[in-house]
Parts: sequence; structure tokens; C-alpha cells
Amino acid sequence: MSEATTAAFASLETLLEERHRSVEDALREQAPRSETPELLDALNACLFAPGQRLRPILALLVADVLGGDARSVLPAACAIEMVHAASLILDDLPAIDAARERRGRLACHVAFGETNAILTAFALLNRSFEVLATGWSGGPEALVRCEIAADLARAVGPEGMLGGLARELSSIERPIDLATLEGVHSRRTGALFTAAAALGARAAGAAPWAQRAVTSYAMNLGLAHQVVDDVLDATAAADETTKDANQDLGMTSFVSLAGIEGARQLATELIAASQESLRAFGPAAQPLRDLARYVLARRRE
Repeated sequence: MSEATTAAFASLETLLEERHRSVEDALREQAPRSETPELLDALNACLFAPGQRLRPILALLVADVLGGDARSVLPAACAIEMVHAASLILDDLPAIDAARERRGRLACHVAFGETNAILTAFALLNRSFEVLATGWSGGPEALVRCEIAADLARAVGPEGMLGGLARELSSIERPIDLATLEGVHSRRTGALFTAAAALGARAAGAAPWAQRAVTSYAMNLGLAHQVVDDVLDATAAADETTKDANQDLGMTSFVSLAGIEGARQLATELIAASQESLRAFGPAAQPLRDLARYVLARRRE
């Protein structure tokens, strides 16, 4: 980001750094274990590669805004980050994106082999649900954890990321319209953002209307994140992203449909919609409003 943009987000940057450290510490405690060196190396390399931890941080911020204890949801927030890390491994496989870099490092299948990459993705998915099933001191009661697990399962499955990925792969080299593309990424990207917001809301014991509001916010935030990602992929120099640039040229993107300026305008509209979802919360939701503007302004992955 530019110096002016960084200054505008100084308070948020401090909050994000604090939450980032909390997530990193919790991930060290919750990470999968393995007696197989090859698998353990791959797990650690993928889970602890540099990343924004945006999804778990979103869960923590929602819990804060809705009056919950963010510390009590840290393990569940880590479960969401494990799912995200698994999805990146699968995205990068030769059968899907055939990417060679991710988060500034070699993609898992390049560094550790395709077989270990697949095993690593499954190990992360398995551990995420184990965390929710076994619980932790000070965490939500079993019924709430079951609801969180169900939200996460839907975010991963045919209604969520896997369904979105399947639809996206089926459209390679085939034209699709904007509504279809938004549907793909509502599941492909937005579903995990929504699950993160729902986690924070459930853990805070929020009323149904409040849960609906923050999940609507998160869906639009996730879509905007994807649109900005498409713009970065189309415009950023190699040193401005931490994954392969121009990797998705065979797939329809928001930029290929709307152009760079059109995609930027769409991202702006999605962020405005996310902000509107927070109207009823008043000043208490300012961190979430700032986060949405931050996503719109980002330049790096």
C-alpha cells in the first residue's frame, strides 16, 4: 500500500497485527502432528507460510463487535485457517491451476511432491474438524461447536468451495456471464468468509438477525476480495504478488468480463454493500467497516 493509504489504516493495521499474532500462536498449538517427517514438513511449510490470516481474523473481529470473547474462538478460527490452507494446496495442484508458487514459496506439490501435497490437504481438513469436535478450555459448548462444524462443512462441500471449484473448472475456455461468475465465487471464495463470520457470531451468542447481517457482510467482503485478486493478477508486477501472476488465463475472471476499471468498480460496489449490512450495529462495527475498506485498497496477496 502507499504511505498515504497505510496512514489511513494505521489503527486497523495495529489491530490486525495483534490479531495476527494471536492466530499464529494459536495455530502453533492447534497444528496437526505427524510422526512422518515428509508429511510434517509439508504441513508446517503450508500452514505457517506467510499469510494475512484474514479469515480467522474476521472471525475474531465479528466476535468482538457482537460482544463475545475473541480468545474463546481462537481454536475454531484456526480450524478455518487450516481449511483455507488446504484449499490453496488443492488449487495449486497440476490437475487444477498447476501453480508453482504460493505465498512467496514453492507450491506444496512442487516442494514436496504431488502425493504429499494431497495428503497434507486432507490432514489439514481432518485436523480442522477434530479441533471443533474435541473442544477446548473456555470455548463454546458442544452444541455451538456442532453448528460451527456444520457451517464449515457446508463452506467446504458441494454447496461451497468444492462446488464453486467444480463449476469454475467446467467453464475453462467457455464463456460465462457475470451472474454465473459471482455465483462461482460466492461459493469458491465467499463461503469461507461467511463461515468465519458465522463462527464469530455463533460464539458471541448473537441473535439470528445479527448473524444474518454479519454473514451478508462477509459474503460481499469475500467476493470483493476475489475481484481485487483478479485485478492484481491482471495488473501486478511479479514482485507485487506472492503467487503466480496471470495463472488463471484459461478461466473467466471479473477482469476478463468487466475490464480492469469495471472490476474495480464492482469491488467498490461490493464493499459498499458489505458496509450497508453493518448499519444496524452503529459505531461498534467500525473495525469491520475498516477491514472492508482495507481489502479494497490492498495491493498484495
